[in-house]
Amino acid sequence: MKQRTIAKPVEAIGIGLHKGEPIRLRLEPLGADAGIVFYRDDLAMSIPLSPKSVINTQMATVIGSEKGFVSTIEHFLSAVYAYGIDNMRVIIDGSEMPVMDGSAISFCLLLDEAGIKELGKSKRIIRIKKEVTVREGDKFVTLSPSDRALFDFEIKFDHPVIGRQKERFELSAVGFVNEIARARTFGFVKEIQYLQSQNLALGATLHNAIGLDDHKILNPEGLRFENEFVRHKILDALGDMMVCGYNILGHYKAFAGSHKLNYQLIQKLLAQSDAYEMVAIETLQSREFAKSFA
Repeated sequence: MKQRTIAKPVEAIGIGLHKGEPIRLRLEPLGADAGIVFYRDDLAMSIPLSPKSVINTQMATVIGSEKGFVSTIEHFLSAVYAYGIDNMRVIIDGSEMPVMDGSAISFCLLLDEAGIKELGKSKRIIRIKKEVTVREGDKFVTLSPSDRALFDFEIKFDHPVIGRQKERFELSAVGFVNEIARARTFGFVKEIQYLQSQNLALGATLHNAIGLDDHKILNPEGLRFENEFVRHKILDALGDMMVCGYNILGHYKAFAGSHKLNYQLIQKLLAQSDAYEMVAIETLQSREFAKSFA
């Protein structure tokens, strides 16, 4: 299997979640070994996707520097991860990715419009060789060896609509579109009111998030999946794993994971040279992983 980029440039416009301002997004092809590169058109500034570029994981995954940054990249990157895209230029004219409908399905449609182009070099991935875990109280995220790309997530919220939810997802582009991509981000009214008082979440509406009060869902259309909340957490995890710049062959498992814990997991993994190896995908004994991106 070869490295991938998109076949042609595509554009879209959406609202930024935190500032509530229109954001123009343009995706352009890049050559082999270029990686995913974000470009702030308003600042004429490139930000390569890399763990070294991460500057904040409090409310979202943010990359950049004191000169400029791009926030809320995880929903977009989850689609990039599921489609197996290795190289692409991501151009925006603001400080955050557009939130679209709060899920990743709009980005899937955009990538479908762009099409996939294979390049001349072999696709390389990270294969997990030894278990790596990050804990914070009873919360944890872990990566362990597996010949399948699995994502297991469990959440527990003291809320009558959410409660305890579990979901397992085996990576595939088709499965992502059908099972994960449409799961929306969610927020509680009290938290959103506080964030808006801090000039954050100014673009949050029931059109781009699931809203909850103390007892119920506020969206009149209801949920897209019975366990949409945990499915969105898997979506986030896929996007956060893409920060390392490569697809990962291994078993990701989490209880109450977060952007912060996911980033710490990537850091811890890459700091242990015996915990992983970079391999060309065609050298794997199992051919199933390559079929994930078919």
